[in-house]
Amino acid sequence: MAVPRAKTSKARTRRRKGINMRLTAPTLVECASCGNLILSHRVCPKCGFYRGRQVIVPDNNG
Repeated sequence: MAVPRAKTSKARTRRRKGINMRLTAPTLVECASCGNLILSHRVCPKCGFYRGRQVIVPDNNG
């Protein structure tokens, strides 16, 4: 069975864990009807359109 030659340092351990725990920014796409940046496959909160159809009536109170 394999045995480590030396103790893994805190820096090496944290570097390895830190690489895998990175957060990625969400990918935003432009709404086809109003140009607002939205998440992909979601209804646009500004105009209420999804795939060229009006799905919801947006609440424009603020």
